[in-house]
Amino acid sequence: MKLGPRWHSRIERQGSSFVPPYPHRRTDPANTFELVRLYRNSLISVFSKRDYKRDVISTRFGLLDVHTVNTVDLVKEALHVHHETLQAKTPQMRHALKPLLGDGLFVSDRETWASRRAVVSPIIHASRVKDFAPIMLDVVAEWRDSWLALGDGAEVDVLAEMAELTAEIISRTVFGRRLGREFTAEIVRGFSQYQAHVDQLDVLSLIRAPDWIPRFQSRAARRALRRVHRVIDDIIEEFAQGRGDETAVIAQLFSSRDAEGNKLTREAIRNEAIVIFMAGHETTANTLAWAWYLLSQSERVRTKFHTEIDALGHLPGFADVRELIYTRSIIEETLRLYPPVPILGRQALDDTQIGDTFIRKGSVVMICPFMLHRKRSIYSRPDYFIPERFDERIAKRPEKYAHIPFAIGPRICPGLMFGLTEAIISLATLGQQFDIDLKPGHEVQPVCRLTLRPGATLPMLLRRRQAQRKAA
Repeated sequence: MKLGPRWHSRIERQGSSFVPPYPHRRTDPANTFELVRLYRNSLISVFSKRDYKRDVISTRFGLLDVHTVNTVDLVKEALHVHHETLQAKTPQMRHALKPLLGDGLFVSDRETWASRRAVVSPIIHASRVKDFAPIMLDVVAEWRDSWLALGDGAEVDVLAEMAELTAEIISRTVFGRRLGREFTAEIVRGFSQYQAHVDQLDVLSLIRAPDWIPRFQSRAARRALRRVHRVIDDIIEEFAQGRGDETAVIAQLFSSRDAEGNKLTREAIRNEAIVIFMAGHETTANTLAWAWYLLSQSERVRTKFHTEIDALGHLPGFADVRELIYTRSIIEETLRLYPPVPILGRQALDDTQIGDTFIRKGSVVMICPFMLHRKRSIYSRPDYFIPERFDERIAKRPEKYAHIPFAIGPRICPGLMFGLTEAIISLATLGQQFDIDLKPGHEVQPVCRLTLRPGATLPMLLRRRQAQRKAA
């Protein structure tokens, strides 16, 4: 977490460190209308330079009180100690995602959340990642071969490529079948278009309007929803007719029972399948896209990365993941700088208190991993890309509540080990064959709608590594 001066000096001798882009941090106060404009454009743009240093930021939007907590201790209070009171997602998150996910695990709370969590967690638990690894290895190898066929210097949209790669991995894991790039691309486009068109701000919640009042969805957002649902509904119908792969995650959802011994309804199965699919491809895809960009901008890190993956002498397998310490450090540093879900919001189900701040029932409590991960009291040189801070051979790991890219507490993402393993295998396998350079002239800026992306596209150039050419 905190690298001492000796290590910073050593890193600088190896090559200058890189400061990747982040949103402008305003120094002037902003009125409510300006904050709303910033929030609608990109969620992480609302915070000022001063906010990054503060422990609690309390403000009011309309009739809604919003408290952002920004220390390790306060995050622990909010997401662990007061979980029962602060388990509900914010109205904005619920209304933005309910059309897509229904009452799925990501947006549900109370009895529904507890019941679904008990069903879903064992299916995608860390202990099962080894069983899923062969799927990851097969898909990444296919992507490597398809990139090789494009030829040296080919231009690809790495954001779209990583989205399709991870979508194919999760589709074979969840549905037990090859959707093919045409169908995975259809789902990926649907998710992307939904993010682009869904309203970032639930205006009705600012006047504390009840949830039963319908929220408007644009025609474009509804069209994107239909694209996603159409593909997944067709697959679910096959399983309902007994024609699906019995080893697939969705087959286990069909056979699972909740705490009361009841089977999940078909609607619940669809909702949880979409949650797993969305979480399993979107977050890892964004992480990999950011990682390729960061590697392209830091020759020092890229050299150390190549040294580690070349030392394997073979294609990475599941057994190698534990040995790829620096590769994992790159992924974890990427997650620190660009957490896929950079704002975690909760709505208070009752009055409570966090630290010295009274939280009224109905108020929103926000934790911003993007801001917490860049707090100078927690991380040295927080805006720099320095994977060594996660290398346990030279640095102590950050505190549990200081690095929360997958949330933390009872609502921590149950598929976090799946995502980490997938990212490490993908980066190492493709990295053995390719240098990936940013297209000259393309500017990268973080944009957050529902998740944090490096813009709408990420054009990069595939260059086959010289060492691999000689080996061939």
